[in-house]
Amino acid sequence: MRELKVFWNTLLHAGRNLLPIVLVVAAFQLFVLQSVPEGLTGILIGLGVVVVGVALFLQGLEMGIFPIGKSLSNAFARRGSLPLLLAFGFSFGFAAVIAEPALIAVAEQAQTISQGHIDALTLRLIIATSVGVVVALGVLRTLLGLPLHWFMIGGYITVVTVTWFAPAEIVGLAYDSGGVTTNIVTVPLIAAVGMGLAASVSGRNVLSDGFGLVALAVMVPMITVQAYGIYVFEIVGVDPGADSLDLAAQADAKQAHLDPMGILTGLLITLRDVLPIIAAVLFFQLAILRQRIPHLKRVIIGFLLVILGLYAFVVGLKLGLFPIGERMADQLIAQDNVIFLYLFAFAIGFATTMAEPALIAIGDQAEHAAQGQIRASIIRLLVAVGVAIGITIGVHRILAGDSIHYYVIGGYALVILLTLLAPRYIIALAYDLGGVTTSEVTVPLVTALGIGLATQIEGRDALMDGFGLIAFASIFPIVTVLGYATIAEFANRRQANRPSGRPPNDTSTEEDAPR
Repeated sequence: MRELKVFWNTLLHAGRNLLPIVLVVAAFQLFVLQSVPEGLTGILIGLGVVVVGVALFLQGLEMGIFPIGKSLSNAFARRGSLPLLLAFGFSFGFAAVIAEPALIAVAEQAQTISQGHIDALTLRLIIATSVGVVVALGVLRTLLGLPLHWFMIGGYITVVTVTWFAPAEIVGLAYDSGGVTTNIVTVPLIAAVGMGLAASVSGRNVLSDGFGLVALAVMVPMITVQAYGIYVFEIVGVDPGADSLDLAAQADAKQAHLDPMGILTGLLITLRDVLPIIAAVLFFQLAILRQRIPHLKRVIIGFLLVILGLYAFVVGLKLGLFPIGERMADQLIAQDNVIFLYLFAFAIGFATTMAEPALIAIGDQAEHAAQGQIRASIIRLLVAVGVAIGITIGVHRILAGDSIHYYVIGGYALVILLTLLAPRYIIALAYDLGGVTTSEVTVPLVTALGIGLATQIEGRDALMDGFGLIAFASIFPIVTVLGYATIAEFANRRQANRPSGRPPNDTSTEEDAPR
């Protein structure tokens, strides 16, 4: 009975996450487009399946994966073995990302649009391996107490350098891949590892040393995916425009198959996606710690719910969220008024980010760690504005047909400058906030919106121009948070150095002042 009540609350929680998108789309359909979208029944069914899938997935995480991850993290922190901690960090970073729903969605879109030249599974393996290495590196940074900003500045200089040599076909996808690696599965696990280590190591501060793993997990895949693109498009010499297929025909081919054989195949593919998490848990719990898995029956049920939820989520995407993004792009372009398109991009970015559960969780943890120095409500507002600005700028780039190189390089140059100016206590948190801005619901919709725009506008390429919106949604929250902290720090210093306001000849003392 208790589990049913928890699931009901989780279902309501998933529905609330989807509600901002529904409200924004409905408002634009009624008041701007003044029409009912084609295939409304199928879209509504798809949205319902997404909500149920997310609820099952979250319930499974809470029952099976999160408790095991936290207990393993605490156990290895108590042991204090560096090799074990690094191996644990790599394994859980890899396992969490390979099963990330938003990454699965983006990877499948990339494979579809590139006519299979970019392989979805290969892309996910590259990204998951990158994040595994990053989490291990982040564990080492926390243990040694090394400052995060030098890692980030050096890393983004590398990102920008690689971007100059990467083919245009891969840049937007690479930056989007960095933005979707940290989401519904990854953020809680990685954040728990970082903060748990910082709390358990003497001399470490949870705010400055516990945060930062998420930020590193966003950055490094940008480098490795661009390297993969150099291999595919430059070394192998694939021509992405050759043998191009009609995107509508490809979309039809990718529709969810709801016949018994299609469902069984989908469930087996989902089991393959979740298998690395199961393998990591079993290996570290049974082979390394040599302990039985506590509450085994509950954990098994949790993993089954994760598999069912992930499958339902992917099916719901194909039925509901992808069509919404593509059709909204078609209808807004047909309006021949770009102001409405900019307003839609801004509204989607702001509304969905304000409801993002990972952002709420990170904000609350930051407020607690900072002992009131940072307010969670201000953080959420700053991040939501940053995401809204980022997606709007990304839409403008597609409309203008500009190269993504200049936008991304300019954005990260601004981030590096603000990193040098901002107070140190905010840097790790600001970079982490850039990685938790897009939910499992927002990413597919925004990706579909970008691809829809690139498909509808003459002279645009779906692969080169369609990706990149998620990247901007990750860059600009860092800018808004660092910018706000820098301005606040400057204002506080001016206030501290300002004279008391007494007349020059006033000889009264503090003791004489009224109390």
